[in-house]
Amino acid sequence: MDLVLRGDTVVTPAGVEACDIVMSGGTIEAVAPLGTVTSSEGCRMIDATGKIVMPGGIDPHVHCAWPMPAAGGTTLLTEPASTVSRAAIYGGTTTLIDFVRCSDGSDVRDAIERRRAGWHGACHTDYAFHLMVEGDIALETLGQVGEAIQGGYPTVKIFTTDITPSRRGRMVDFGDIWEVFQVLAANRGLGVIHAEDNDIVMHMYAKLFREDRAGFENMAEVHNTLSEDLSFRRVIRLAESVPGTALYMMHVSAATGVAAIREARARGVPIYGESLHQYMLYTSEDYRRPNGQIFHTYPSLKSREDQTALWAGTLDGAINAVATDEICCTLAQKLVGRRIDDTTGGNAGVEPRVALMYSEMVGRRGYSLRRFVDLVSTNAARIMGLYPRKGAIAPGSDADICVLDPKQGRTIRNGDLHETDYTPWEGWEAAAWPTMTILRGKVVMEDGVLTGALSDGEWLPRRIADDIIAAPLLG
Repeated sequence: MDLVLRGDTVVTPAGVEACDIVMSGGTIEAVAPLGTVTSSEGCRMIDATGKIVMPGGIDPHVHCAWPMPAAGGTTLLTEPASTVSRAAIYGGTTTLIDFVRCSDGSDVRDAIERRRAGWHGACHTDYAFHLMVEGDIALETLGQVGEAIQGGYPTVKIFTTDITPSRRGRMVDFGDIWEVFQVLAANRGLGVIHAEDNDIVMHMYAKLFREDRAGFENMAEVHNTLSEDLSFRRVIRLAESVPGTALYMMHVSAATGVAAIREARARGVPIYGESLHQYMLYTSEDYRRPNGQIFHTYPSLKSREDQTALWAGTLDGAINAVATDEICCTLAQKLVGRRIDDTTGGNAGVEPRVALMYSEMVGRRGYSLRRFVDLVSTNAARIMGLYPRKGAIAPGSDADICVLDPKQGRTIRNGDLHETDYTPWEGWEAAAWPTMTILRGKVVMEDGVLTGALSDGEWLPRRIADDIIAAPLLG
């Protein structure tokens, strides 16, 4: 034994238990009844009674060292994995999933190697990558994507819109999406989709420009609920035409998206929904606050009615995971754009995510600890091909653990965080806060002190489980 953690509120696959967690060689060796394990020489015993012990958080949607527009028409990279993963560890998250842009190399394999080189030895958490295909897809790229799926990169991101008029070339047309779906089905992959109707979005940009209403506060009119409705249903119908295609709809923001997922699941379509904590806790009215850009990501924030539908989706299986769409940049960079076509997307939020969701789900809405853990960790592991290695406190799983202390609740202040010089969560009340994070059996954060190293993080090869692809799970 290397480490024993003793807790009276431990969230395991079986429920909430009082138990001793025995860790050895980076994995969980045993989960035994509370107080039954005696530590041996050289083994540390940690008393976590009175605290909540859960699997380390998993954020399945982050962007590190990502190109973004800056002042003067230049492009800068956002903060790298070293910064984002450090903040994640402070916040109890132990696994991040970023993206490989397949266009960033001479071929898909080259793009993967370039991306991995930027993370190797420079990440505090474990990590994996989605593939991202954009624009017109060459025939040889389809074959390379199939090989990459077999090589441990089984999730492929697709845009159905260019998002803004200045980002031409990102959208994949539906003929090529059809071809990608056939590759996914043949190789047991998963489509991770940014779905908006490009015709509606671009029409609304032109309309608001004509009407001299180009301020970013009107963003919800451009990236609107009709766009989400049309695009979700079209993508789902296309997937249904290719047996074996499974979908993960990224950053669901509207009631129309929730309804489309719910109806497809009822028909047996293997589809899963992800929302973001921005959508869960902010609405389009927040754009009108001072520096309202800090609350934005693409698609836009929506109405309170849409927000209510998102919360309902977390209870009936339409929304399975809460992610961040992390973009870690300075406040000055976030505020560069003030128009509907140049406002910076993404947000700095990986550190407070677990505590915020605990506070809102368990503290304010009465969710069970099990459902909360599912939404911030376990479901992402299961959908993304990491379970049971990740997302579970169980024998054989990686010893990734977050300890939340309900006696350490606080008002969130940017000065206490470790991401950048602003937070959209300034002033929010957290009912608990992570006081310990363990990554593969190593204590990497304790009582607000980072004890881990940049070399701690490892790349995670993945394979989507057959049951995730066969039918909609996680209701």
